[in-house]
Amino acid sequence: MNNKSYCDGKTRRDILRLGVAGVLGHSFSLPILFANDQPSKSQKSLIYVFLHGGLSTIDTFDMKPDAPAEYRGEFKQGDTAVPGIRICDQLPSIAKQMNKLSLIRSFRHNNSDHGPADHYMLTGYFPQAGFNAGLSPNNHRPAIGSIISKLVPANQGVPPYVCVPKMHSSCGPAYLGPTASPFVVESDPNSPSFQVPDLSPPLEIRADRLDSRKHILERLDRFRATGEMKANQGAKSVSTFQQKAFDLMTSPETRTAFQLQKEKDSLRDEYGRNTLGQSCLLARRLVESGVRCVTIDHSNWDTHDNNFTTLKQDLLPIFDRAIASLFKDLTERGMLENTLVVVTGEFGRTPKINKNAGRDHWGPVFTVALGGGGIKGGVVVGKSDAKAEKPASDPYGPEDLFATICHTMGMNPEHEFITPDGRPIMVVNQGRKIEPLF
Repeated sequence: MNNKSYCDGKTRRDILRLGVAGVLGHSFSLPILFANDQPSKSQKSLIYVFLHGGLSTIDTFDMKPDAPAEYRGEFKQGDTAVPGIRICDQLPSIAKQMNKLSLIRSFRHNNSDHGPADHYMLTGYFPQAGFNAGLSPNNHRPAIGSIISKLVPANQGVPPYVCVPKMHSSCGPAYLGPTASPFVVESDPNSPSFQVPDLSPPLEIRADRLDSRKHILERLDRFRATGEMKANQGAKSVSTFQQKAFDLMTSPETRTAFQLQKEKDSLRDEYGRNTLGQSCLLARRLVESGVRCVTIDHSNWDTHDNNFTTLKQDLLPIFDRAIASLFKDLTERGMLENTLVVVTGEFGRTPKINKNAGRDHWGPVFTVALGGGGIKGGVVVGKSDAKAEKPASDPYGPEDLFATICHTMGMNPEHEFITPDGRPIMVVNQGRKIEPLF
């Protein structure tokens, strides 16, 4: 049986054996999320809104009204809060917030298949030979949230990296190991019964039993101070992981962050009573509590058929409200300067409309929207050509986006992680900060 070590020095068998069940009395997915590696002093956070399937940016953020009919589509352009920047008239709320976000209209990469493109846009690295998109997680390189969990410390008692409302298969830690895994909500924040099971002890664990487990952890702390503990990294892992688990399960900060019912109904309505809207609101609550990265995985953007009907009736109304409300809310709370929001799919859609009134996959050029975290709002970076087939200027790619995220988050993009086989791999592979955003 393969028992390869992760780069944090623990094997899979170690992780299973050192799980928290022995101390907390049940299976607990949270305790191994907190180790940091040369942490940054940054207090910034990232909200990464991933539109799984691929947003049609030619119909939203980079429209071509002068292109032939088979390219330009059915929607019209509308003005925004920034003179000279026009976007789809189906996004009136985002248009009002345009001074808070910027558009990279010359973004591109060379893959138009979901799995590899997903990995590329969530990790900054194109997957290697042998990549299996069907695995979960399938990471050849760590997701940005896992990198942040290693390099940017979270507040006491909250996980550094959270996936909402589910974990995308390319959001795993790869060689960073289980300590860099996300806490996965695995529940729809829009559900009336929304709760995070791992944040509540099972009913059969009474308060006195929790106290007993706390006493065990305190004894482990005393043991940790001994010479024997210093010589025993495995035992140290037990104490660290299980203390984190207990702290998280009993942390009022963490429980409060997930309690969406504490928000005013009017604000929940403003975000939209749907999965994307409530996920964005939950993300704001999480970064407010000190979580450093929240990845929102929102699906159904793969509009091969009936692109315009699907966008107009289903996707764009909820997208418009959710994203606009997130930027507005972060601004009103004084959080936008310390919260970078990235909005993207794995690619865009084909410039030419297909026979099913849809658009297919298109990586050669698309638009990434982002704002906050110290970058300028109301900026358009680069442009695509007349039919949105390729960049016409200033092409940027995933490596550059990740270099920009690193700069914003106070991380060194050239920081090297050492893989289990001893190879140094940099956080960013030859990317460059996107200067016009700063």
